[in-house]
Amino acid sequence: MGAIGTPKKVKLFCGIISSYEEIKQKSLAILEDKFGKIDLVSSVILFDFSDYYNPEMGDNLKRFWISFEKLISAADLVEIKVFTNSIEDNFAINNKRQINIDPGYITPANVILATTKNFSHRIYLSNGIYGEVTTIYKKDGFVKLPWSYPDYLSKSATEFLLKARAYLIKQLRKNRCL
Repeated sequence: MGAIGTPKKVKLFCGIISSYEEIKQKSLAILEDKFGKIDLVSSVILFDFSDYYNPEMGDNLKRFWISFEKLISAADLVEIKVFTNSIEDNFAINNKRQINIDPGYITPANVILATTKNFSHRIYLSNGIYGEVTTIYKKDGFVKLPWSYPDYLSKSATEFLLKARAYLIKQLRKNRCL
Protein backbone atom coordinates (compact mmCIF):
# COMPACT_ATOMS: atom_id res chain seq x y z
CA MET A 1 0.00 0.00 0.00
CA GLY A 2 1.25 3.46 -0.88
CA ALA A 3 1.68 6.07 1.81
CA ILE A 4 -0.61 9.07 1.77
CA GLY A 5 1.45 12.17 1.11
CA THR A 6 1.05 15.85 0.52
CA PRO A 7 0.72 16.71 -3.16
CA LYS A 8 3.07 19.25 -4.71
CA LYS A 9 1.78 22.75 -5.38
CA VAL A 10 0.46 23.51 -8.86
CA LYS A 11 0.42 26.56 -11.13
CA LEU A 12 -2.90 28.37 -11.38
CA PHE A 13 -3.89 29.71 -14.78
CA CYS A 14 -7.02 31.09 -16.38
CA GLY A 15 -8.20 30.88 -19.96
CA ILE A 16 -10.12 34.04 -20.83
CA ILE A 17 -12.52 34.82 -23.67
CA SER A 18 -14.08 38.24 -24.26
CA SER A 19 -14.44 40.97 -26.85
CA TYR A 20 -14.69 43.77 -24.26
CA GLU A 21 -11.33 45.34 -23.43
CA GLU A 22 -12.59 47.29 -20.39
CA ILE A 23 -14.22 44.23 -18.85
CA LYS A 24 -11.10 42.20 -19.57
CA GLN A 25 -8.88 44.75 -17.79
CA LYS A 26 -11.21 45.01 -14.79
CA SER A 27 -11.37 41.22 -14.54
CA LEU A 28 -7.59 40.91 -14.67
CA ALA A 29 -7.32 43.42 -11.81
CA ILE A 30 -9.84 41.43 -9.74
CA LEU A 31 -7.99 38.17 -10.45
CA GLU A 32 -4.63 39.67 -9.57
CA ASP A 33 -6.05 41.14 -6.37
CA LYS A 34 -7.38 37.71 -5.36
CA PHE A 35 -4.59 35.38 -6.56
CA GLY A 36 -1.50 37.56 -6.67
CA LYS A 37 0.83 38.71 -9.40
CA ILE A 38 0.25 37.51 -12.96
CA ASP A 39 3.57 36.13 -14.17
CA LEU A 40 2.72 35.11 -17.71
CA VAL A 41 0.28 36.29 -20.39
CA SER A 42 -0.14 34.48 -23.70
CA SER A 43 -0.55 36.12 -27.06
CA VAL A 44 -4.15 37.04 -27.84
CA ILE A 45 -5.85 35.07 -30.59
CA LEU A 46 -9.20 35.21 -32.32
CA PHE A 47 -11.56 32.66 -30.78
CA ASP A 48 -12.80 31.07 -33.98
CA PHE A 49 -12.52 27.45 -32.89
CA SER A 50 -16.23 27.23 -32.11
CA ASP A 51 -19.33 29.42 -32.16
CA TYR A 52 -20.42 28.02 -28.77
CA TYR A 53 -20.09 31.39 -27.00
CA ASN A 54 -21.36 33.63 -29.80
CA PRO A 55 -25.10 33.60 -28.97
CA GLU A 56 -24.30 34.67 -25.42
CA MET A 57 -21.16 36.79 -25.82
CA GLY A 58 -21.33 38.08 -29.39
CA ASP A 59 -18.81 38.02 -32.19
CA ASN A 60 -15.14 38.98 -32.49
CA LEU A 61 -14.22 37.07 -29.35
CA LYS A 62 -10.59 37.05 -28.31
CA ARG A 63 -8.87 34.28 -26.34
CA PHE A 64 -5.77 34.38 -24.14
CA TRP A 65 -4.31 32.72 -21.05
CA ILE A 66 -2.69 34.03 -17.88
CA SER A 67 -0.86 32.35 -15.02
CA PHE A 68 -0.05 33.45 -11.52
CA GLU A 69 3.27 33.57 -9.74
CA LYS A 70 1.94 32.12 -6.48
CA LEU A 71 1.50 28.36 -6.55
CA ILE A 72 -1.69 26.84 -5.16
CA SER A 73 -2.95 23.57 -3.76
CA ALA A 74 -4.86 21.57 -6.38
CA ALA A 75 -7.67 21.28 -3.82
CA ASP A 76 -8.26 25.04 -4.18
CA LEU A 77 -9.55 24.69 -7.75
CA VAL A 78 -13.21 24.35 -6.74
CA GLU A 79 -13.18 27.56 -4.71
CA ILE A 80 -11.33 29.33 -7.53
CA LYS A 81 -13.90 28.23 -10.14
CA VAL A 82 -16.75 29.47 -7.93
CA PHE A 83 -14.93 32.80 -7.62
CA THR A 84 -14.29 33.18 -11.37
CA ASN A 85 -17.95 32.37 -12.06
CA SER A 86 -18.88 35.22 -9.72
CA ILE A 87 -16.71 37.60 -11.76
CA GLU A 88 -18.50 36.47 -14.93
CA ASP A 89 -21.86 37.02 -13.21
CA ASN A 90 -20.88 40.51 -12.02
CA PHE A 91 -20.16 41.64 -15.59
CA ALA A 92 -23.15 39.85 -17.16
CA ILE A 93 -25.86 41.94 -18.83
CA ASN A 94 -29.36 40.44 -18.99
CA ASN A 95 -27.91 37.08 -17.89
CA LYS A 96 -25.45 37.09 -20.81
CA ARG A 97 -21.79 36.89 -19.96
CA GLN A 98 -19.42 39.49 -21.34
CA ILE A 99 -16.39 37.47 -20.30
CA ASN A 100 -15.59 33.79 -19.80
CA ILE A 101 -12.90 32.92 -17.23
CA ASP A 102 -11.97 29.26 -16.97
CA PRO A 103 -9.46 28.45 -14.24
CA GLY A 104 -7.24 25.44 -14.22
CA TYR A 105 -3.84 24.35 -13.08
CA ILE A 106 -0.67 23.01 -14.58
CA THR A 107 1.43 20.21 -13.13
CA PRO A 108 4.62 18.88 -14.69
CA ALA A 109 2.47 16.05 -16.13
CA ASN A 110 -0.82 17.65 -17.21
CA VAL A 111 -3.24 20.54 -17.55
CA ILE A 112 -6.43 20.39 -15.47
CA LEU A 113 -9.49 22.57 -16.12
CA ALA A 114 -12.42 23.26 -13.80
CA THR A 115 -15.91 23.13 -15.27
CA THR A 116 -19.53 23.10 -14.17
CA LYS A 117 -20.46 20.60 -16.87
CA ASN A 118 -20.26 16.86 -16.27
CA PHE A 119 -19.21 14.45 -18.98
CA SER A 120 -17.76 10.94 -19.25
CA HIS A 121 -14.13 12.08 -18.96
CA ARG A 122 -14.65 14.47 -16.02
CA ILE A 123 -14.62 13.75 -12.31
CA TYR A 124 -16.72 15.44 -9.69
CA LEU A 125 -14.71 17.53 -7.25
CA SER A 126 -17.30 19.31 -5.06
CA ASN A 127 -19.79 22.20 -4.97
CA GLY A 128 -21.00 21.48 -8.51
CA ILE A 129 -17.49 21.64 -10.00
CA TYR A 130 -15.84 18.94 -12.12
CA GLY A 131 -12.21 18.50 -13.10
CA GLU A 132 -10.93 17.55 -16.53
CA VAL A 133 -7.49 16.46 -17.68
CA THR A 134 -7.43 18.65 -20.78
CA THR A 135 -4.02 17.64 -22.08
CA ILE A 136 -1.00 15.72 -20.84
CA TYR A 137 2.71 16.38 -21.17
CA LYS A 138 4.93 13.78 -22.84
CA LYS A 139 8.59 14.11 -23.85
CA ASP A 140 8.70 17.73 -25.04
CA GLY A 141 5.12 18.81 -25.61
CA PHE A 142 1.47 18.53 -24.79
CA VAL A 143 -0.51 15.65 -26.26
CA LYS A 144 -3.99 15.86 -27.73
CA LEU A 145 -6.62 13.81 -25.95
CA PRO A 146 -9.95 12.84 -27.57
CA TRP A 147 -11.70 15.68 -25.68
CA SER A 148 -8.97 18.34 -25.81
CA TYR A 149 -10.36 21.71 -26.82
CA PRO A 150 -8.87 22.85 -30.16
CA ASP A 151 -7.87 26.24 -28.74
CA TYR A 152 -5.79 24.46 -26.07
CA LEU A 153 -3.81 22.87 -28.90
CA SER A 154 -3.24 26.17 -30.73
CA LYS A 155 0.24 27.61 -31.08
CA SER A 156 -0.59 30.40 -28.62
CA ALA A 157 -1.87 27.94 -26.00
CA THR A 158 0.95 25.43 -26.35
CA GLU A 159 3.60 28.15 -26.15
CA PHE A 160 1.90 29.53 -23.04
CA LEU A 161 1.46 26.11 -21.40
CA LEU A 162 5.05 25.06 -22.07
CA LYS A 163 6.37 28.32 -20.64
CA ALA A 164 4.05 28.14 -17.60
CA ARG A 165 5.12 24.53 -17.05
CA ALA A 166 8.79 25.59 -17.17
CA TYR A 167 8.07 28.37 -14.64
CA LEU A 168 6.34 25.83 -12.40
CA ILE A 169 9.25 23.37 -12.52
CA LYS A 170 11.69 26.18 -11.71
CA GLN A 171 9.51 27.24 -8.75
CA LEU A 172 9.21 23.67 -7.46
CA ARG A 173 12.97 23.14 -7.71
CA LYS A 174 13.63 26.43 -5.94
CA ASN A 175 11.37 25.28 -3.11
CA ARG A 176 12.89 21.78 -3.23
CA CYS A 177 9.56 20.24 -4.13
CA LEU A 178 10.71 18.49 -7.29
